[in-house]
Amino acid sequence: MDGEPKLDVYKRWVFVATFVNYAMSHWTRKCYTNVKVQLMDQGLTTYVLASMDSAFMFTYAGGSFITGALGDRFSPSAVVGIGLLGSSICLAFITFGASSGIATSVSFAAAWFVGTQALHGFFQATGGPVNTAIMGAWWPKKSRGLVFGLWTCHQYVGDIVAAFASAWILSSPMNWRYAIIIPMIVNALWAFINFTLVPNRPSDVGIRTEEQRALLAKSGGDEKAAKSLPPPIGIRQAIMIPNVMSYAFAFGFFKLINYAMFFQLPFILSSNFSASTANIISSLYSFGMMPGGIVCGFVSDLYGGRRASVCATMMLILVPLLVTFAYCMDTMPVIPMLVLLCIMGCLVGGPNNIITSAVAADLAEDPSIKGNNRALGTVTGIINGSGSITAAIGQMAIPVLHDLGEAHGVGYRYVWLFLVACTLVGTGLLGPKIYKELKPTPAESQGFASSNVSYQSVPTSEAAPMSEAAPMSEAAPMSEAAPMSEAAPMS
Repeated sequence: MDGEPKLDVYKRWVFVATFVNYAMSHWTRKCYTNVKVQLMDQGLTTYVLASMDSAFMFTYAGGSFITGALGDRFSPSAVVGIGLLGSSICLAFITFGASSGIATSVSFAAAWFVGTQALHGFFQATGGPVNTAIMGAWWPKKSRGLVFGLWTCHQYVGDIVAAFASAWILSSPMNWRYAIIIPMIVNALWAFINFTLVPNRPSDVGIRTEEQRALLAKSGGDEKAAKSLPPPIGIRQAIMIPNVMSYAFAFGFFKLINYAMFFQLPFILSSNFSASTANIISSLYSFGMMPGGIVCGFVSDLYGGRRASVCATMMLILVPLLVTFAYCMDTMPVIPMLVLLCIMGCLVGGPNNIITSAVAADLAEDPSIKGNNRALGTVTGIINGSGSITAAIGQMAIPVLHDLGEAHGVGYRYVWLFLVACTLVGTGLLGPKIYKELKPTPAESQGFASSNVSYQSVPTSEAAPMSEAAPMSEAAPMSEAAPMSEAAPMS
């Protein structure tokens, strides 16, 4: 199997493998939260459970910076495999602790369970940055938006599988521990698939992309020089890439909106509905997030990769909907509320999903790093980690605003208006990038056009002779390449 068919087969396999990787991360992340009642029955206190969640979020945010860089320095599929295997080990520790006297030990329970979840957060941090790095090596910018939009449904698939699997086990005669043990075993087995069967980049399986052909032509036909990988960039160098930090902070505000809706919406709705009804209604927000990334990715591809403009448009459409909830939620009929929540999920989910996938991949191709393709994991880690920290800090304002609203007799109005402010600030941070997309310089316009070149595979065993190699005018050296982060204008 040579040429394009071989490339297509491997691209499908990489898509499925990394999709399952991230879905498994969410299943193992979610499974323990679905049995918190059973863990309390074993002796854990609400304080220990809350501390476990906090420890996980802290190490997950910090670990994103580290694991992203590790994915650029070592085999990304091996790093993902270690993350999955580590998650399974942490679940084994939780199961062992809940099945022994550790859970009832006042002096040891907190250290055991909180420490385990802190370690679990670090292993889980491999999921986003490193899987994105693998995907980015296989998909060029031309078709990346829609593909990554579909790919980011992995997290919702993992959450759904976790919910249904836990519900089935807890409603059956099976021991509740199987809700943790089953994903633990499946996750560990899938880790070994990554160690052995997931290629990191096309060259690992003898596929030469158009980019590599250009490098071969530049190196004068020197195969060894063309195949050699540049050294990975450091975190400081990645931070200096144009637009990385603006996207990172914008993502933080967008993620804060998502966290607030995801965690607080059932409580907000419970002031007007029963607890069960509130949970059902709030689930429509999560349902709406699934197509959000697909819509955002498809539209940004349609408009030549102008992802910042599409993200900003979706967030600005969100503003009047948030204002509507701020002033009309208590009197809003149920049907319009259901429709608006679904639309809000789509609008929030689009930018949240695309920024940590397709946008990060675009940024990692910025000409400022001179064609170094070992930057994607680090860039994704910076965006994901910075966003998680910003969102975690912002979450602290929500109970304060709620108490203030209760004191003034307006309920959650100040919380909704706070989310409006977060939407506007996050969108404003994308302003410079939006301006570049809408008002490109002539050089950037040429870069937009060049960014629409897709991968073409050439079997390495049939290296083209120099006389047939792509001329330098068609395959510019990467150090002189036009900006990859910019989008092609509509023809």
